[in-house]
Amino acid sequence: MAYQRFSLFPDSPSFRDLFSARSLRYRWRNGDPVITMIIIALCVVVWLVEAVLYAVWPSAGNAFVSAGMLMPATAVRHRWTFITSMFLHQPNSLWHILFNMLTLWCVGPVLERMMGHWPYLALYVLSGLGGGAGLMVWAVCSPSGWMTAAYGASGALFGLFAAILVVYRRIGMDIRSMLIWMLINFLMPVITPGIAWQAHIGGFIIGGLFAWLLVSGLHALRGKSLGWRAAVYGVAVFLVIAVIVACCDMRNPLLQIMAW
Repeated sequence: MAYQRFSLFPDSPSFRDLFSARSLRYRWRNGDPVITMIIIALCVVVWLVEAVLYAVWPSAGNAFVSAGMLMPATAVRHRWTFITSMFLHQPNSLWHILFNMLTLWCVGPVLERMMGHWPYLALYVLSGLGGGAGLMVWAVCSPSGWMTAAYGASGALFGLFAAILVVYRRIGMDIRSMLIWMLINFLMPVITPGIAWQAHIGGFIIGGLFAWLLVSGLHALRGKSLGWRAAVYGVAVFLVIAVIVACCDMRNPLLQIMAW
């Protein structure tokens, strides 16, 4: 009699199969949350790099995080930080990365299966950019906001929350359990100081706007495929974010200092 090796999770794929090209292609075609898993993997890998650098070479760790985090005063000059800041998390806190990734795993797969891979990725990225725009708007309203650095996936996650609300309301599903999870996330800045709630609001607004355009939007585009609408509306929302950021940056005190 042949005995199988014991496995704590017998129905789960092996680590080797999880990241094989063949397995990824199959799960992509099957509609599995591949994009969500890739985002989680990237965030965890980046966080591990941060944690190791801070442990063995603190100055390099600081340089690594500083190069990727978003600061409104330098954001337009360092445009990559609008993207890189979404994948950074507090290096000396397991709670930050764990809570964000748990939230993403609770919300992301539902939306990715509903929307499809590429529209879902557009939603995630646009929501993250919306979080950066929220920081820029706050910097205009509060002078100290220009030097406030922020990083984390929260802005993008709040965009997913907004999209869930829009989609669930559209199809008439019960959203009470999701509202509880959202309330916990909205209360986090009150419970834990130092959280960039401005990015939460910016991501929530942009994510909700993009989701609303996809499910409602212009009457003339409703007959088009979801992918086609996501491309059209995605470009439009991206341009709105770019205009907001550019207009806010015109009030950047760093520009005035450089002009002297």
